[in-house]
Parts: sequence; C-alpha cells; structure tokens
Amino acid sequence: MKKKIIKLGDAELKVMNVLWDEGKCTAKYVSDVLSERFGWNMNTTYTLIKRCIKKGAIKRTEPDFMCRALVSREAVQEAETNELLDKLFDGSADKLFAALVGRKNLTPEQIKKLKKIVGDFDDNT
Repeated sequence: MKKKIIKLGDAELKVMNVLWDEGKCTAKYVSDVLSERFGWNMNTTYTLIKRCIKKGAIKRTEPDFMCRALVSREAVQEAETNELLDKLFDGSADKLFAALVGRKNLTPEQIKKLKKIVGDFDDNT
C-alpha cells in the first residue's frame, strides 16, 4: 500500500516546525511562537492549524485545543525532496547534488561533511 503524501504550503510548514520541535502543545502556544518569530496574529495561526487538520497533518484534541503532528518531519522532507528531484532534476539525485555543490563556495568543513555522507552511503551498498 502506497503512503499518503500530505502536501503542505510554506506557512503550514512553519506551524508544523513548531509541533515537530515542541511535540504536543496547545494551539495558543503555537500561535505565541509564530507571533514572536513572524509577527503572525492568532487568527492566522489558527486558520493554518485548521488547514493542517483538514489535510491530516495535525490532530487536535480537547481540552485546551491540544495539537500534535500526525506526520513526521522526515516524511515531509522525503516527499518534498522527491518532488524537487522530479520537478527540477529529472528524478536524479546526482544532478541535485552537483547543483548544490556547484553553486556555492563550500568551506573545508562542509566538504568534509559531504565526503562523510557520500562515504557512509558507499559503505551501506
């Protein structure tokens, strides 16, 4: 059976990031965090939470409008990465990797980390 992929917009991802970082918390807490970070008002945050609930990304329980993520950060990252690969790089991870490395001057530490990541993949094959 194929996993259901939940498509989240940029603003919805900001809501989800709070839940992924904090775990189960009240909608008011999410609103307070996003107000501090982005200047959002409570209505904006509550609207986005309701959208995420409708999409199946968040579960809301009473009392206190408690919210928790139903989808993991890793699952969303995987879906978004696959979409990016398909849309811009013909499904090719090596083309994405080359684009990332080729467009930025990397520090020696970043190069070392990338070599380790590639080496770890090579060791697991």
